[in-house]
Amino acid sequence: MKILLTGAAGFTGRFFMTAAEAAGHQVIALQANLTDQSLVADEVALAQPDAVVHLAAISFVGHADDSAFYAVNVVGTTNLLAALAALPVRPSSVLLASSANVYGNCASPITEEHAPAPVNHYAMSKLAMEHMAWSYQDRLPIVMTRPFNYTGPGQAPQFLIPKLVSYFARKAEKIELGNLNFELEFNDVRMVCKAYLALIEHGVPGQVYNVCSGQPFALQHVIDTLEQLTGHSMAIKVNPAFVRVNEVHRLCGNPDKLKALFKHKGVTFNTPGLDETLDWMLSEALD
Repeated sequence: MKILLTGAAGFTGRFFMTAAEAAGHQVIALQANLTDQSLVADEVALAQPDAVVHLAAISFVGHADDSAFYAVNVVGTTNLLAALAALPVRPSSVLLASSANVYGNCASPITEEHAPAPVNHYAMSKLAMEHMAWSYQDRLPIVMTRPFNYTGPGQAPQFLIPKLVSYFARKAEKIELGNLNFELEFNDVRMVCKAYLALIEHGVPGQVYNVCSGQPFALQHVIDTLEQLTGHSMAIKVNPAFVRVNEVHRLCGNPDKLKALFKHKGVTFNTPGLDETLDWMLSEALD
């Protein structure tokens, strides 16, 4: 299968490309800036893909320019879908990576039917992207994914888990963080990429799939695990400058829909444990 991939140079994109090529697929990385409608159209027309995986986005909630979320995540996606819809032979699957952040703060495992309640511009831009994308549903086989928090080696250091791993790897004496009281999933990027690969083959067009484990962790559990893995402990300080008002404090997904699809299609879907992911990240950080 010839897969057109956006965001190929990003954290998830690099792992997805490796996984897709290992599975025998040809991956074409979109090079054009998504906000340039003409260049996107030209490159899509040249690629003539069998499937599309759209990962490119501004994903850091604390990004300084709020308008950029909408310019890239909404308008950029519109440019991509318009170019795909104009192809003489349209792809068999178009996977769009939205975000579980569209759900906002929820106290129980979240199903795909849960009403969105975004609390920041990143989440709002992703929800706007979803609504816009469904307007192409009559022309493109769109599969929407809502990945919950995930991590791995190479994730940008402004994200919490790679920041913690970096400090523990170099045995720092202290670390300054923002909000400490939250409970989130911290899944493995390899699991997410495997799910995306399976969904471009088996996902039902018009459907939304949570990509999650259903296992949330408090920050203290993450810190305790890193202490056990490294034999090191350090002082944790709250820096008010790092505290964001519009932040999700609890986010845990229900993976039943995804698991049911994969079971029906005979897809094996294993989720690495948090300790395995953190140990992998520490090993990479120390190399």
